[in-house]
Amino acid sequence: MINTEEAIKLTQYSHGAGCGCKIAPKILEEILSGSFTMPDNKNLLVGNHSKDDAAVYDMGNGTAIISTTDFFMPVVDDPFEFGRIAAANAISDVYAMGGKPLLAIAILGWPVNKLSPSIAKKVIEGGKSICAEAGMPLAGGHSIDSPEPIFGLAVNGLIDIKNIKQNNTAKAGDILFLTKPLGVGILTTAEKKGLLKPIHAGIAAKQMMQLNKVGEVLGKTKAVNAMTDVTGFGLLGHLTEMAEGSDLTAVIPDISLIPFITDDLAYYISQQCVPGGTHRNWDSYGHKISINNEWGKNAEIIKCLLADPQTSGGLLIAVDPGTVKEVELVLKEYHLEKHLIPIGHFTEKEESPVLVQG
Repeated sequence: MINTEEAIKLTQYSHGAGCGCKIAPKILEEILSGSFTMPDNKNLLVGNHSKDDAAVYDMGNGTAIISTTDFFMPVVDDPFEFGRIAAANAISDVYAMGGKPLLAIAILGWPVNKLSPSIAKKVIEGGKSICAEAGMPLAGGHSIDSPEPIFGLAVNGLIDIKNIKQNNTAKAGDILFLTKPLGVGILTTAEKKGLLKPIHAGIAAKQMMQLNKVGEVLGKTKAVNAMTDVTGFGLLGHLTEMAEGSDLTAVIPDISLIPFITDDLAYYISQQCVPGGTHRNWDSYGHKISINNEWGKNAEIIKCLLADPQTSGGLLIAVDPGTVKEVELVLKEYHLEKHLIPIGHFTEKEESPVLVQG
């Protein structure tokens, strides 16, 4: 039976949701082990060897092409919103490198015997609307008949080579900023379980549909030494990649400095509204994280918060401490005043890549 638009809830047709569908970091390392080394192509400036957000190819004229792709299964029930979220998430990788999106190609997997083509059309329209907000066309794509609905984009962007931002170029003393609050994985899991409070309806979707446009401006800002976006591996996973890639240690002095999407996340965690991806994340990198032992049972809540898979999450920015004001002005320009409080900093390398102190 093919379900129509009025009858469906997209999340019922997927075993995972959003970036929580990502293969766990530990398993991904096993899959890719030995497959990617330093590139022998002199024009490939950034490849998979550095665990960065996108590939970057030197065009030979002072500019480079940024190339990335991202796709996943539904994280919300509304097909138009699903398309918008998936597109915003894919485009984010270009912004995380400091680039300008140029062109997108759609990736669509659809269970044609279960869901109406009109629903898939809504998904595509949602993706197209976000591409328009990013100032680029959705120029085509490829589709397959698949057991679960899948949507995403392959995106190309442009950047001046001198402005490229990577996730492995932070420096000791750099201040860390995060441009979106954490917790969308917990809220979307609560919604899927029918436990979401009415007051929280729609707030996760609204955040996931926000483009990280500020990244294009931050790419031109010399004060920014490194940048990445926080997605399926959670804050701690992406922070670990930054720290290890830069041969430093990241310090979160107090968890109260980190923005969260609602104060009720601990309640939802107590109701078992924790994505499966959270546990896979912690199993992959938990041994690399130093957490205050005095927290006792609260340590489990902290793990669920900081390893929560984010879909279309914010930018994690490492900023030279002497030029923080410059970045603050940019964040204000993009109405990110709530995110002017640093969440941590980098120090010289210690025993653990990430220290969560207070």
